[in-house]
Amino acid sequence: MKKLFLIPALFCLFMLNVASMCSSDDNSSSSQDPTPVINAATQGTWRITSYVDSGTDETNHFTGYNFTFASGNVLTATNGTNTYTGTWSVTNDNSNDDNPSSDLDFNIGFTSPANFADLTDDWDIVSYTSTTISLIDISGGNGGTDILVFTKN
Repeated sequence: MKKLFLIPALFCLFMLNVASMCSSDDNSSSSQDPTPVINAATQGTWRITSYVDSGTDETNHFTGYNFTFASGNVLTATNGTNTYTGTWSVTNDNSNDDNPSSDLDFNIGFTSPANFADLTDDWDIVSYTSTTISLIDISGGNGGTDILVFTKN
């Protein structure tokens, strides 16, 4: 008789455990506010201190360039001789609910030259402070991982 009572009790415990694992993926971080990242980026000028494209360090392509994240989503890179203009934005992307930390995308767009066009992507924000913005992109096509770090001048 005790065995018959134990089976339903174990089943109930199992179902309670399953129910707790099926809780909603919706949490407060999935609707992160992009404003703090935007405010950090728009303060001063920045330089690229690391750009690794699928394992290859290409930071040297951006040596001497200062980047300005201006209002109106205008991104300017200049080294005193050459100036390139692109776009930037920080957007909330809830398409990956399994990883809320990647819900904010740092979008960069340059059409030329080729080295700057390589920065064009919707980067996931790894971390940011008032002096550093660390970004990552995992390519869906070739599976390569790109890392981009801006440091404030």
